[in-house]
Amino acid sequence: MEDPPPYRLDVDGLEDPTGSTRRRRCLHGRPWVGIHFDCCGVYTRIYRNAEGTAYQGCCPCCLRKVRLRVGADGTDARFFAAE
Repeated sequence: MEDPPPYRLDVDGLEDPTGSTRRRRCLHGRPWVGIHFDCCGVYTRIYRNAEGTAYQGCCPCCLRKVRLRVGADGTDARFFAAE
């Protein structure tokens, strides 16, 4: 089988017609929430830590850190803004 043309982009297996585990892992991977970092005007996902106690990440531009604790009295929201 030949390699695909160099202009074709395979993003985490989403174009994989076989439905491989890469695609399933991308669609059903670790829990995440969306964060808009006001500091640099960028949006990204942050993922739940291994212990399952918080969502942790940082701004992809200035590396400002953010941490959202997981708790019983929390929220069902999936998108947040970090000021």
